Amino acid sequence: MATVHLRIGDLVWGKLGRYPPWPGKVVSPPKDLKKPRGKKCFFVKFFGTEDHAWIKVEQLKPYHPHKEEMIKINKGKRFQQAVDAVEEYLKKAKGKEQAHASDDKNKTDKGRKTAAKPMKIIEEDDEDAFKGGSSDKPASSMEPISKRLKIVEEDHGSTSIQAADSTAVNGSITPTDKRIGFLGLGLMGSGIVSNLLKMGHVVTVWNRTAEKCDLFIQEGARLGRTPAEVVSMCDITFSCVSDPKAARDLVLGPSGVLQGIRPGKCYVEMSTVDPETITELSQVITSRGGRFLEAPVSGSQQLSNDGMLVIVAAGDRSVYEDCSSCFQAMGKTSFFLGEAGNAARMMLILNMVQGSFMATIAEGLTLAQATGQSQQTFLDILCQGQMASTFVDQKCQNILQGNFKPDYYLKHIQKDLRLAISMGDSANHPTPMAAAANEVYKRAKALDQSDNDMSAVYRAYIH
Repeated sequence: MATVHLRIGDLVWGKLGRYPPWPGKVVSPPKDLKKPRGKKCFFVKFFGTEDHAWIKVEQLKPYHPHKEEMIKINKGKRFQQAVDAVEEYLKKAKGKEQAHASDDKNKTDKGRKTAAKPMKIIEEDDEDAFKGGSSDKPASSMEPISKRLKIVEEDHGSTSIQAADSTAVNGSITPTDKRIGFLGLGLMGSGIVSNLLKMGHVVTVWNRTAEKCDLFIQEGARLGRTPAEVVSMCDITFSCVSDPKAARDLVLGPSGVLQGIRPGKCYVEMSTVDPETITELSQVITSRGGRFLEAPVSGSQQLSNDGMLVIVAAGDRSVYEDCSSCFQAMGKTSFFLGEAGNAARMMLILNMVQGSFMATIAEGLTLAQATGQSQQTFLDILCQGQMASTFVDQKCQNILQGNFKPDYYLKHIQKDLRLAISMGDSANHPTPMAAAANEVYKRAKALDQSDNDMSAVYRAYIH
């Protein structure tokens, strides 16, 4: 690998944590901010944000030679706004350079030309370029690439924890000093734990299949032999398992969570289950003096790996607040919905809508094929209309490529549909669309698609 030679004022692409390479500038660090020991790094301020951090030299590339490469691999409005901010800054810098050159020329004697000064990349007090434009532009138009959490009370009484800018040296998160436990290292849990570790949390892990723990032990996690041991060792223990039975067994079974609960211990149930299961778990945890929070997540394996989940929480408000740095590490935003059970209800509704939508997309693709229409053209048109989304594009492309590697298991979305239909029955509310979608997923399961991605519901229409 070629050696990167940088100095104050150089424009660079900097890789910060799990975020994509982002345009920034090497600047002088604040006097009270010491350089991390044992690391060759530079202090970088990022464009389009108010974020800055120490970045290892191997995570830096010069801006101009790699510009085209980065623009090709990185997409999104915020990224483009950051690049635009760099270009706007360069125009200003070039104008200043030309103005200086003109002044120098006017001051020369006998027609002698003054040697051109090297372009100064940016004035230390010129903050506008980093914020994405002139000072009259709202700061909210440029979201930072790293985050800290702020709590916002909403009119309807729920609370959301949303992304905001930060300047922490480690990539914006100040990890809690509480000891964190995590039970369940499946598609979602693995990404969550990885991000907790990356952001500096002390994490103890357990999984029913112990071999899954090995990778995280190598990354710095500690190993718990049983759920009870993890809970006894930790202040806050999260769990993320497949269904209501697994969630109950984890708490109530031999060497389970309940055996490790003591007064003050916190238990956070992240599994997508029914409200009745949440009520039961909340009661048994609090009966032992524990504190309980439910916090199911909306997203996929990819979003879990990227730390961009949406967390929907309910239960003990103080636990919710104690989990701030954890929620920041694993997600882009978090909502508090009041009493335990509300988050389960909301998550089942969300997944009911998503599962029904996925089945409808699969039905549209197969109907296009059956009527002699191009499936790719159908997708191209769909992605230019009002329903355009990353979800639609990725799922449809995977279907057309025959790629059903699980990002969210088909068996789990069918479970969520089943639970949502049951919840509708309890509320005497009709759910005919979900019921129809559920039958299609049941057929897909009968075709041995349970462990494939939810998009494999497509195969229920072609067999």
